[in-house]
Amino acid sequence: MAKKKRYRKIKRPSSGRKPYFTKDTQKAIIAFCESTCYDTRSELYNEHIKNALEKLSENLIFVYGFHKQHDDVANLKHSCVVNLYENLHKFDHTRGSNAFSYFNVVAKNWLIIQSRIKNKRKSRLVYMEDQNDLSNTDKTAIENWSISPSPSTGIEVEEKHSGIKKLLLEIKNKAKNDMEKKCCDAICQIFDNIDSLDYLNKRAVFVYVRNISGLNSKQLSVCMSTIRRNYRELCGPNKKFDIF
Repeated sequence: MAKKKRYRKIKRPSSGRKPYFTKDTQKAIIAFCESTCYDTRSELYNEHIKNALEKLSENLIFVYGFHKQHDDVANLKHSCVVNLYENLHKFDHTRGSNAFSYFNVVAKNWLIIQSRIKNKRKSRLVYMEDQNDLSNTDKTAIENWSISPSPSTGIEVEEKHSGIKKLLLEIKNKAKNDMEKKCCDAICQIFDNIDSLDYLNKRAVFVYVRNISGLNSKQLSVCMSTIRRNYRELCGPNKKFDIF
C-alpha cells in the first residue's frame, strides 16, 4: 500500500512592516466622530490618527505618480492630510464602512482634483514675450487688461459687491434651522473667496457648498429650495434688492 506524501507548510518570511492603518485607527476615528470635546478629539487625532493619514497620503502620492506633477511633494502631502482631517467628521461607521477604504477614496479623489487644477493652470499659462504662441483671444485679453478701468466702474463694482453681500445676509436671517444657516454661511464664504476658485460652473459650486457646509446632497437640495424662494422674495424690480 502506497504511503501518502506529506507536504510541509513553508512559512513566508515577514516583511517586517507594521500596518499603519489598523483596527485601533478605525476605533480612534469612530471615537473622534462621536466626541464633541475639543481636547478629546485633539488627543485622539495626534496620538492615533495623524500618522495613519500622513502615511496614507504619502503612499497614494508616490504609488499613483502624483509626485511627478508637483514640485513641492511635502506641501502636497500636508494639504492632503489637512483635507482628510476636515473630512474626518463625515465618516459614518454605522453604514458598515471601513475607515481605510473611505479615506483612501477621499484622499485619492482630492489628489486627482489637485492634479487636474494644476494641469489646467499650466495649459492656461502663456508668456507675453512669445507673441507667436498667442491666440487672437489671448491678444485681445491682454489689450483689455492693459487699460485701467475708470473710477466710476470700480465704484459700481464695489456697490454691487456690497449689495450682494447684504442680500446674502438678509437671506441668512430668514433661515429657519441650522442646516439652512450652514448652507448660507457656505455660500457667503464662496462669495468672499470667488476670485481664488478655479471652477465656477453649477456642479462645482454645489460641491463647494456641500463640502464647506458638511451637509449631504439631499439636505443641501432642501436648503437650496428654501434659499431660492427667499431670494425671489427679496431680489428683483420694485423689491428690496434690485441689484441685477
